[in-house]
Amino acid sequence: MRKILLAGAAGCALLAAGCQTAVDTNQETAEAAPAAPTAADAERFLAETEAELTDFYEFSARTAWVQATYINFDTDWLLSRASARGTELAVELANATKKFEGVALTQEQERKMNRLRAGITIPAPSTPGAADELAEITTRLSSTYSTGKFEIGGDELNLDELSDIVEQSRDPEAIKTAWEGWRTVSPAMKADYVRMVEIANEGARELGFSDLAEMWLSNYDMPAADMEQEVERLWSEVEPLYEQLHCQVRAGLNDHYGDAVQPATGPIRADLLGNMWAQQWNNIYPIVGPQSEGPGYDLTEQLVKADYDPLKMVKTGEEFFSSIGLEPLPETFWERSQITRPEDREVVCHASAWDLDNVDDIRIKMCTEVNAEDFSTVHHELGHNYYQRAYNEQDLLFRDGAHDGFHEAIGDFIALSITPEYLQQIGLIETVPSASADIGLLYDRALEKIAFLPFGLMMDKWRWQVFRGETAPADYNSDWWALRTQYQGIMPPGERPADAFDPGAKYHIPGNTPYLRYFLSFVMQFQFHKAACDMAGWDGPLHRCSIYGNEEVGEKFNAMMEMGASQPWPDALEAFTGTRQMSAEPLVEYFAPLTAWLEEENEGRTCGW
Repeated sequence: MRKILLAGAAGCALLAAGCQTAVDTNQETAEAAPAAPTAADAERFLAETEAELTDFYEFSARTAWVQATYINFDTDWLLSRASARGTELAVELANATKKFEGVALTQEQERKMNRLRAGITIPAPSTPGAADELAEITTRLSSTYSTGKFEIGGDELNLDELSDIVEQSRDPEAIKTAWEGWRTVSPAMKADYVRMVEIANEGARELGFSDLAEMWLSNYDMPAADMEQEVERLWSEVEPLYEQLHCQVRAGLNDHYGDAVQPATGPIRADLLGNMWAQQWNNIYPIVGPQSEGPGYDLTEQLVKADYDPLKMVKTGEEFFSSIGLEPLPETFWERSQITRPEDREVVCHASAWDLDNVDDIRIKMCTEVNAEDFSTVHHELGHNYYQRAYNEQDLLFRDGAHDGFHEAIGDFIALSITPEYLQQIGLIETVPSASADIGLLYDRALEKIAFLPFGLMMDKWRWQVFRGETAPADYNSDWWALRTQYQGIMPPGERPADAFDPGAKYHIPGNTPYLRYFLSFVMQFQFHKAACDMAGWDGPLHRCSIYGNEEVGEKFNAMMEMGASQPWPDALEAFTGTRQMSAEPLVEYFAPLTAWLEEENEGRTCGW
């Protein structure tokens, strides 16, 4: 994930393009009406802005990197100050674009103005002190999350250790204890979060938006309301498949745990799904997967058997990108990345990809473990890095994804090519399972991809409600669970405390990372995959296609990435896929054999919740 922090203050030249003063003929000082700005003034403003931001992006990115990889009082302080300066600058520049409303701008100029105006994630108003307060709050939220611990049996456990219990244990009481324990970290965030929303909404209104929800939804080359409808359309295309998967998984959990723990009807207990946030369910495949239709191998076991370590996993990911013709990662990537969790300090372990100078100082930050999940995550994060490097010759304001869903989809599209054939090619398995194993392979992938979709959608739906004032602070937690039940069909393992703030137990809420990008990416990666497989001449089942070693696909893929954000996203999508509309049809095609199997398995069951 690329984290950009604007920092510093803008000079008069940036904020007063086209403004003049005049002295009247009577020698009395008088302030003349500002000269009407021109397209030339706009071009000068944008050039000076991009030059200013180039320096501040690098300064703030390096500050953020140090804080994320070495959390203490001093690095928190530095990040807070850099963030405050950056917010002030971002708001000033966004307000400065108002001068050019009504000026006949080129498409490129207009696009840059819009990115300055709507591209701030958490804006502060120009009120003195607001940016400082906002920065202190956001830094405190991030640090509270990253340093959170809960004691079990006399041992203080961090998120990784608590997650291991949720992922690996089959004792429902132990799982519940770890699940609830992690959520004792977040109630302390709530007051800060409430205040942050107040400040950010005020900042959004100052920039001309009704609230922060409209501002976030205005980053997709269409009106905010249209984008919200687009999201619902995409969800409607995949909802039937999710309901079938939910029905089968619930039946498996009921068989394993019994009615007293997981009833055969109604919502699923969230802590039983093998993930701290019930966002992906792969870890419970052994107890809910089709026992007679297994995938034929366990990738985690194969990685361990082949003596993979975290570095070798990243090297293997790089080799895939090299196989499709992309240049190897720079040596600085290997020197400066955080690939494993340091033992001597607190760090942000949430996996992310960084571009610290907007040129080629690209890195990943992970606490990598040798397992199938992190093997896939490595490919995902490297996708960000290759995208960042591909568009690094665009103007600064276009050095970004066509929209944020593109950035998230790139690496996951590559990871769809981690097929049995590919694993055999790189020596991780000896024999490719027969077609009879396809249901097991698809089921495992559905636990990762299909299970995620409603979670990816409801995360920002909750925030949109909060930003719009539809959800009051007193209802933060109850509305959170109402949405989780509505979209995911899950429920907490027990009654939640009155002071619970369960949204804060997910990194992207205190970290203020918009989440719609992930929902979109889980749809678009299958569009990319189908287009690439068609390009490669693949005529078999879509789920068996791998583009490993196909340089023709890589060349066209890189051409799309090089566009960055310079064109509206439909243009970028069309450049690689030939279509201009996001669609879940390739995803539905990919999982078609599984859908038929699920419908047969669920016959006679009461599906839904």
